[in-house]
Amino acid sequence: MHTLLLYTLYFLLSYLTLTISLFALSPILPILSFPARCLSAYFSLVICAIYGVLVSLFLRLLGTHRLAQHLTARAFAFLMRYTTGVTFHIISGEHHLHTSRPCVIIGNHQSELDVLLLARIFPPYCSVTAKSSLKKVPFLGWFMALSGTVFIDRANSQSARQAFSGAASEMLQHRQSVFIFPEGTRSYARGPELGDFKKGAFHLAVQAQVDVVPVVCANYWGLLGAREWRFRGGEIPVRVLEPVSTKGLGVEDVEGLTKRVRERMLEALREVGETEEGRMVAGKGA
Repeated sequence: MHTLLLYTLYFLLSYLTLTISLFALSPILPILSFPARCLSAYFSLVICAIYGVLVSLFLRLLGTHRLAQHLTARAFAFLMRYTTGVTFHIISGEHHLHTSRPCVIIGNHQSELDVLLLARIFPPYCSVTAKSSLKKVPFLGWFMALSGTVFIDRANSQSARQAFSGAASEMLQHRQSVFIFPEGTRSYARGPELGDFKKGAFHLAVQAQVDVVPVVCANYWGLLGAREWRFRGGEIPVRVLEPVSTKGLGVEDVEGLTKRVRERMLEALREVGETEEGRMVAGKGA
């Protein structure tokens, strides 16, 4: 046990020394800011995942574990501000996240950095959906399972339907909102683009008869480009659009609802990309 603690301490000291050294050298070699911020981001994620496990366990004792993801998200956003210099700034519509509970919140999905977007926008009593394989990841998977994440088995359509059915019941019973990336995967887009939307989020909203709240994050390829080894600090603008009602809609309306919401989000994505903040993070200059 003593040896294990020594190895852990040695690893942490080496990790922090390497990260600080890369940051110190990045003004001379800007490319080093990429590994420096990546190491900082992973460190922040692990720390907050451990924190999330502890918070989830404590809140379960109090019967309020549905607050765990909100509290952990806020801690992650705070930590990332200082370890990477990246923040997401909601420029309009933030009140929609709090006045439409329960609801299905959806957003465009660009890269791994979107976990920080969730940290910024997550309202109280909201949970994510995630692929079932994440359940096996130490600390992060444990936190997600303890805090009420809806896990989806993408390879099993029957399992996915059951998970969404369970999510609809949870939403209505506990007034619990759910966040979903309807694109299903990261786009790594270099401009204001949206992939095709999967219909799961909209089936869920219709089944529960709750609003869809679209969230649009400006393209930030100018801050984070993995292939170019570019990772810079900056403030990324976000817009929360007006909720879209699903009252009275049925399964036959899901396709039209999906197309209508995607068109609204694409229009808003292009608009936020033309703001001064949006042009800066997209790498277009002011």
